[in-house]
Amino acid sequence: MDNITEIAFQIILYAGNGRSSAMEAIQDAKEGNFEEADKKIAEAGEELTKAHGFQTKLLQEEANGEAANVNVILIHSQDHLMNAMTVRDLAVEFIEIYRSK
Repeated sequence: MDNITEIAFQIILYAGNGRSSAMEAIQDAKEGNFEEADKKIAEAGEELTKAHGFQTKLLQEEANGEAANVNVILIHSQDHLMNAMTVRDLAVEFIEIYRSK
């Protein structure tokens, strides 16, 4: 397995963890457990930060002239990360809506 594919799998792993935590946070908020929802959102942020760190590494390498071999797994990882980030952002909004009820 080449370095790009390994990095792609790390992005997928951490993005998936972040997305799962964000979805759990929504459920906790729905049940009125806002303390746990806040913890889950924080966890989601930490996981997404890890995924973003791997993405940043690729971007820095590209900027330094170290071109990456783009493959379908890398493309999938980027899609996965963007979706996870969107879910987390929406989860924050849902939690605030549930909190205000």
